[in-house]
Amino acid sequence: MKSMENEPNLKIENNAKTLLEELKWLHTVLDTRFKLYFNQPCEYNSIYDIPIPEIIPGASVYADVIHFYKVSTEERIIILLSIAPHVCPQILDVFFTKNEKYGRGFTEFGGVKGNQHSGFIPTGETAAFVIAGNDILGKIQVINIFDPDHYFAKYKMVSLDKDKSNEPILSGILSITPDYLSYFTNGTQYKPNFSSEFPAQQINTKMDWSDLVIEEYLLDEIKEIMVWIKNHSIILNDWGLDKLLKPGYRSLFYGPPGTGKTLTASLLGKSTGLDVFRVDLSKIVSKYIGETEKNLANIFDQAENKNWILFFDEADAIFGKRTSTSDSKDRYANQEIAYLLQRIEDFPGVLILATNLKSNMDEAFSRRFQSMIYFPTPTPQLRLKLWENAFSSFDLDPKVDLWPISKTYEVTGGSIINVLRHCSLNAVVRNSKTIYNEDIIQGIKKEFKKEGKTV
Repeated sequence: MKSMENEPNLKIENNAKTLLEELKWLHTVLDTRFKLYFNQPCEYNSIYDIPIPEIIPGASVYADVIHFYKVSTEERIIILLSIAPHVCPQILDVFFTKNEKYGRGFTEFGGVKGNQHSGFIPTGETAAFVIAGNDILGKIQVINIFDPDHYFAKYKMVSLDKDKSNEPILSGILSITPDYLSYFTNGTQYKPNFSSEFPAQQINTKMDWSDLVIEEYLLDEIKEIMVWIKNHSIILNDWGLDKLLKPGYRSLFYGPPGTGKTLTASLLGKSTGLDVFRVDLSKIVSKYIGETEKNLANIFDQAENKNWILFFDEADAIFGKRTSTSDSKDRYANQEIAYLLQRIEDFPGVLILATNLKSNMDEAFSRRFQSMIYFPTPTPQLRLKLWENAFSSFDLDPKVDLWPISKTYEVTGGSIINVLRHCSLNAVVRNSKTIYNEDIIQGIKKEFKKEGKTV
């Protein structure tokens, strides 16, 4: 039996075997289409006479998708044309055939050349040519495959990417989404890297629920989110409540910095197996009209059909109160908020907004939350537990008494972690794991100074 470590490699191997057979079939399809189009001797009278490779469910992720969507021959050709530039670009070199009469490529072949990629990049016109040749009805049927209601569009599998909307509909580049390219090659979900196109960073934690020191009633509220994540399909689909309830779950975490909001979001992801992406709002908010909406659309569009938790920290920067419409800038700002409201309501996943002050949030957003969870500054009893957890790996000097420290200094869990870092640096300089009282007090003073407080 193969170990779990080898499982990703096995998925890649299985996908590669399946794609190899599929691309061999596509090569025969292309060869046949060209021979028929140019009236050359050909083994087949139609591309539909070519035997289609048998796809066995479970053989690969690609095979499972083909079976799940009951993919037609035409759709299968389109999917393979979109994959070919990524894994077998040379198979498309036949489209560089030159029209000797005009000294250029054949218009009906479609296709474009990339900026770095020297090979042929197929367009919708390429797919129409391969599938239908000169058959106008066949081309119209290919156009219909790119209808918004088709599963290609609905589930963001394959699209026609166009720079200009007034170009012919089939002139768009035949583009497989990064999600399905990753499924069909690596057999895993695509996880975008932080960039200007996707200003969100995946966050993880090595901590467990036992490390989240908060009041018991807060844990009960957080558990409600977990219950939704694990059972929303039963509630919406099996019980038929999808007619009454919006998909997804929206929660507001509010309270002072360092009280566990980000850790809670990370733990929700860890305990339910969902990826958590923290959105960098500084990269989203733009002074240019329409850019904020565009940046947010990139986030929501990529997250829409994935099982992700989106975490907006310091959310009042963009989800704050609307202003009176005294000028055009205010009107555009309010339009952005209206856009956000709609995207939040329509988002089918889990959305968590975090803010220091609930009063900063627009009421229109507040009404759309399923839960609003307040993370207060911990009580002295909870602070004691936080101090004990933080320094459990160290030897405390006998003079250290954490209870008076917990009662005297009103700090959050985040600040205690910063004090831990300060104390560990002092200890490593001494080449000792012993922590002294003055180390802790000095660390607390540093934290208070950052906040403009005095001890």
